[in-house]
Amino acid sequence: MMGETLLLALRAIRRNVLRSSLTILGIVIGVAAVIAMVTVGGGATVQVAREISSLGSNLLNVRPGQLQRGPGGARQSARPFEMHDVEAIGHEVAGVAAVSPLAAKGMLAIYANTNWTTTATGTDSAYLQVRAWPLAQGRSFSEAEQRAGRMACILGSTVRDKLFGAQDPQGATIRLGKLSCEVIGVLGSKGQSSFGADQDDLVLLPLRAFQRRIAGNQYVDTILVSARDGVSTKRVQGDIENLLRERRHGGNKEENDFTVFDMQQVVSTLTGTTRTLTALLGAVAAVSLLVGGIGIMNIMLVSVTERTREIGIRLAIGAMEHEVLLQFLVEAVVLSLFGGLAGIVLGLGAAAGGVALLNVPFVFNGAIVLVAFLFSGAVGVVFGYFPARKAAQLDPIEALRHE
Repeated sequence: MMGETLLLALRAIRRNVLRSSLTILGIVIGVAAVIAMVTVGGGATVQVAREISSLGSNLLNVRPGQLQRGPGGARQSARPFEMHDVEAIGHEVAGVAAVSPLAAKGMLAIYANTNWTTTATGTDSAYLQVRAWPLAQGRSFSEAEQRAGRMACILGSTVRDKLFGAQDPQGATIRLGKLSCEVIGVLGSKGQSSFGADQDDLVLLPLRAFQRRIAGNQYVDTILVSARDGVSTKRVQGDIENLLRERRHGGNKEENDFTVFDMQQVVSTLTGTTRTLTALLGAVAAVSLLVGGIGIMNIMLVSVTERTREIGIRLAIGAMEHEVLLQFLVEAVVLSLFGGLAGIVLGLGAAAGGVALLNVPFVFNGAIVLVAFLFSGAVGVVFGYFPARKAAQLDPIEALRHE
């Protein structure tokens, strides 16, 4: 019986192919929009997490000053850190894998007749471990170079490309402003961060050389801390805050004049935001499914009116009411499922184009595809029931009189 009902539904749809196609257009658009939005949003979430993770493993970022609340979020000025603060964190905070100081200044890098404005960054060899940043070639700073403050430098891949092109920069001498610096290595490429900055546009120097020759002070702008695997970054963050509060305020319960950022919390916040936006856009797109359902109900009511005499003949020769109801209900569900299948194809195609345009990974979400398909079928059941019930309740005698 079910097979015969399905054949009748397919024949009815085939008799009015154009009208059926226009009827399911709302379902097609709704399903496609939901799948495309969720897929692109999922890719954006993965990309954000990936880019922030590229900053380093279990990374904590310690900076002087507090971010002010309210519009702008400007940072309050505070006394900078010094090397003894960095050493204290490394020796006294449990669960720390590596600590690296950081001080930076924008400078003009020059090689031969080529120049490029970049960021000169004073740090130590632990920086590569903290940032989980491998060298593409060359070596890191030696202990002797760090102690003596020798002008040795490691180039980011952007600076290497701008100054040297296809040439091998290792062993060459560049100038940072008026200072000469020997290139001892090149960093692997990390690309843009999720905040839009080019991570590869920098030149690393030994911190002591930077402080003596460039900054003219002993200050440290930022302290990067990498927690050991398996150790809670939240616990390490609390220990760092307690230590620095003791060192900078002598144990007084003053407001912290420094900020400790846990990058895992940043990842959670940003990915949570992108997921919320994705869900919101998906919900807006799902409204099209309701519009499509109304379209199906409208066409099925028209179909019942057009086929009143056919329904009367079926009822007169012995068809039961539930059989007529099932025929029209199956017809509505088949229309919706066709729309769902077409929407899935269109949605995945649109998602592939969207992720390519935004340069984010394509993350196939089988669950949302299945839910969208089943929801399209449910729309057919819900919006097809009333017209089917109307057809089943027709009086056979009145239906046979219908012209």
